[in-house]
Amino acid sequence: MENLSKQTADTLSSYISKTSGLKTKDYLGYALGDAAGCLVFSLVTSLLQKFYTDIFSIQPMYIMVMFVLARIWDAVNDPIMGRICDSVKITKYGRYKPWFLYVALPLSFTAMLMFAKWPGIGDPDKYTLTCVYATVTYVLFGMAYTMLQIPYGSLAAVVTTDEKERNKLSIWRSVGAGVGAMPVLLITSFCYSTDENGVKTMMYKPIIIGVIIMSIASACLLVLCFFMNKERIIAKGKEAEIEEEKLKHKHRTAEALKNLFKNRAFIGISLTAMLLLAGQMFTQSFYTYLFDYYFNANWMNLIATGCNYAPMVVLMFFTPKLVRKFGKRELCAVGLTLSCGANLALFFMKGIDPSILMYLFMAMCFISGCGLTFISLQLWSMETDALDDLEVKTKQRDDATAYSIFNFFRKLGQVIAAIAVNGALMGMGYIVGNVAQGDENLNIMYILATLIPAVMYGLMALFLFVIYPLSKKKVEELQIEKEKNIKEAYENNRIIINES
Repeated sequence: MENLSKQTADTLSSYISKTSGLKTKDYLGYALGDAAGCLVFSLVTSLLQKFYTDIFSIQPMYIMVMFVLARIWDAVNDPIMGRICDSVKITKYGRYKPWFLYVALPLSFTAMLMFAKWPGIGDPDKYTLTCVYATVTYVLFGMAYTMLQIPYGSLAAVVTTDEKERNKLSIWRSVGAGVGAMPVLLITSFCYSTDENGVKTMMYKPIIIGVIIMSIASACLLVLCFFMNKERIIAKGKEAEIEEEKLKHKHRTAEALKNLFKNRAFIGISLTAMLLLAGQMFTQSFYTYLFDYYFNANWMNLIATGCNYAPMVVLMFFTPKLVRKFGKRELCAVGLTLSCGANLALFFMKGIDPSILMYLFMAMCFISGCGLTFISLQLWSMETDALDDLEVKTKQRDDATAYSIFNFFRKLGQVIAAIAVNGALMGMGYIVGNVAQGDENLNIMYILATLIPAVMYGLMALFLFVIYPLSKKKVEELQIEKEKNIKEAYENNRIIINES
């Protein structure tokens, strides 16, 4: 009996080995996808909000409404894109990675359009035209970005089935995101001029030059990403494709969505991802105002971002070992609790002289960055674990559909960030158009800049502790069940394993 169990385990393990075996080139190629996406998406998270208020002179209320309406459209657009990815005819290159070539130019072009200031745009006498232009270009960019993110996120499931390799893949993706997010700092740090009264003014020319360079670089990286990635489970067999055609109707889609919303692991990690992006976008956008007006120190933008990413550079080497010892959920939840505490500490430091507080602020940003590092590095692996859990329970897998819903949760995070940023600006009485702010407004700005992230990070820790069920032990059990599923799918001609 013992020999039989060992033989069965060896057989199952062989299917994992056939659909894994990543090398450095594979990790790098996968990371390039998020680097490409973040090159242009960082323009939205770090620059677009202030660009709208200071260059286009759009009121915060309209910006908030525009962002919310764009996300309502995503509620329709994202699932459609997910079903397209799961249903279109599979090419010889696989199901997902061809989309990197399809989207490279549209994504680059729409990113440049968002920041293009044509004659009349930004003119107070043509405010309606400016708002319409901003809305159309922002929505077009969002659709192009969806065309990248859903196939890219789904790719992880077919690149490798090994849980340890997926952990490393998630880390490399986060590193790619960090690398892609760094260049925008050059724009935010050097796009200001200061007049004789010390008032800073955002300049258009360095912004548009930087946007054009980053957009072109994004397209080039997507082409590299296409050539450097490999789908190891590249297609379904012919019999399964015929059967799949019979299932392509609204009941199949409804069933897939129903299964997703019944799965605690998927809901838990989706809610966490939603608030993670909300917190990141809020701090990236709102800190720009805080550092310019409260601290009068634009250089803090660059240092604050470094404080968030520097821990990642160090901890990425230790995270796999820590995950094996403590588990993903446990490690990430404790880290988020630390980030919550660091932001609460900043709130209670209010009243300290800004010339001293700025250095304490950077120190707390570093501590918060340490806590956020673990969820940033393991988010994508935990999302894939949730899909594995769903597959084990339902015997069905619709990666692109699932990722479209996951991506929609992240876009809801953008809505939360938009409401938080613009609500905070309206609450403090922010005056648009590069105008100095009053002391009372600045005090309110500081309170909101510290309390809002603290609440978000605290809720994320709660979601992981209470809702997300995949503890270290559960993930280990899930790996065994997943191996059985791969063996069954291969023997029943539902998948083709690419070992070449």
